[in-house]
Amino acid sequence: MFLTDQLTIMRIISYNVNGIRAAIKKGFIDWLQSDPGDIICLQETKAEKSNIDCSVLNEMGYHDYWFSAQKKGYSGVAVFTKIKPDNVVYGTGHQVSDEEGRVIQLDFGDVRLINAYFPSGTSGEVRQGFKYAWLDEFFDYVNELKKKHQKLIICGDYNIAHKEIDIHDPKGNKNSSGFLPEERAWMDKLLSHGFHDTFRIVHPNEAHRYSWWSQRFPSVRLNNKGWRIDYITVTDALKNKVEDAEIYPDVKHSDHCPVYLKLKV
Repeated sequence: MFLTDQLTIMRIISYNVNGIRAAIKKGFIDWLQSDPGDIICLQETKAEKSNIDCSVLNEMGYHDYWFSAQKKGYSGVAVFTKIKPDNVVYGTGHQVSDEEGRVIQLDFGDVRLINAYFPSGTSGEVRQGFKYAWLDEFFDYVNELKKKHQKLIICGDYNIAHKEIDIHDPKGNKNSSGFLPEERAWMDKLLSHGFHDTFRIVHPNEAHRYSWWSQRFPSVRLNNKGWRIDYITVTDALKNKVEDAEIYPDVKHSDHCPVYLKLKV
């Protein structure tokens, strides 16, 4: 339980499930029953709450909150949490982003958790342009938000591999969306404005640690030719509260895998 008057552990999972209905068919619910975290933040749900039998989640002790795209079978975020939030905010007020169901926010005491599905630019110049605009809007939004919420967590699929250590073939992907100089510079900017990559706090120099693998060729994941594009970042006020951070590549309900953060707050 979350108690504001004493130190409490929060175990947070961020996971792009690439369609929650498909993930369920691959054993997602069984994995949830193993108790991987207190707060499960999902991206790319591609579903509405009515599409899922949530009673099994509730029986496991999870409260569930959904923010789905207006377009059916597209995008969307959800949070399943055993810690009941004090407040839930759907979206950021940016119309196109909210229509695509990209951000949901929850307050736990004085901690604000943002679950975000960043846009991909892989489909062409139009969406790459949208991605850049979204990144700029989101940076301004969270930079302003942390003035009010000093204890801020941003988890999700950022769709950016930050450094060469975060991608299996940096030279071959130097012109690929997700590893473009402008995208990597945006990550630099975020991490120079009071945010911290929690995985790198715990594992500063570990290579070959990825959270996404292309589905085009089955051997890609088998040979660990991946990208680390899923992050949980925290503000200065939470940096020293990080107890553990991990990536779980052996959990396979999606082309992504879960990333994990343990916080003492």
